[in-house]
Amino acid sequence: MKKLTLLSAPLFAVTMALSGCQSAYYSAMESVGVHKRDILVDRVEETKEAQQESQEEFQSALDRLTTLINFDGGELQDAYNQLNDDYESSLSAANDVTSNINKVEDVAEALFEEWADELEQYKSASLKRESSKKLNATKRQFDQLLRSMRAAESKMEPVLSSLHDNVLYLKHNLNAQAVSAIKGEFTNLKRDIKVLMDDMNKSIEDSNKFIEQMNKAG
Repeated sequence: MKKLTLLSAPLFAVTMALSGCQSAYYSAMESVGVHKRDILVDRVEETKEAQQESQEEFQSALDRLTTLINFDGGELQDAYNQLNDDYESSLSAANDVTSNINKVEDVAEALFEEWADELEQYKSASLKRESSKKLNATKRQFDQLLRSMRAAESKMEPVLSSLHDNVLYLKHNLNAQAVSAIKGEFTNLKRDIKVLMDDMNKSIEDSNKFIEQMNKAG
C-alpha cells in the first residue's frame, strides 16, 4: 500500500469507504451499457485534467512567491494572504490528482480481473489466445501509465512541504528580514516545481497515448 503523507492521508479514509461501493457502481453502470473499459478511459481523462489544473496552481504559487521575494514596499500582510491562498489551492488540486489516480487504479484492477476471468469462458483456443495477448498488452501499457502518474504525484509532496514551510514562516515573521530569509529556499523550490511540471507533462502525454490506444482497440 502506498505510504500516507501530508498530501495523501486525508484521501485514504475516503478511498477505503468508497472501495466497497465500487463493485456495485460498476454493475449499475454496466446495466446501462457503460463498461469498465469506458469508465477507465473517462477516469484517465479526468486525471489528466486534474494534473493540468494542478500545474496551473503550482505555477501560480511560484509566481506569487517570486513576486514576494522581490517585494519592494506595500503591505506584506496582503502578499502573505495571497501566497497562503495559492498554497491552499495547490494542496486542494494535488489532492484531486491523487484521488483521481486512485480511481483510475481501482477501475483498471477491476477491468483486468474481469477480463482474465472471462478468458476461461472461451471455447475457441485461438480467440482465447488473441484476447489474452490483448489483455497483457493493455496491462503493460497501463502499468507504464500508472508509473508515470505516480512518479509525477510523488513530486507534489516536497513542493507542497516547501510551500507550507515558507507560508508558515512568513505567517509569524511578516517583515523584510523574513522575506530575505526565504530567498535561500527559493532556488530549490523553483527547481522542484520545474521537475514536477516535467513529470506531469510526461504523465499527461502517456495519458493521451493510453486513451488513444484504448479508443482504437474499442
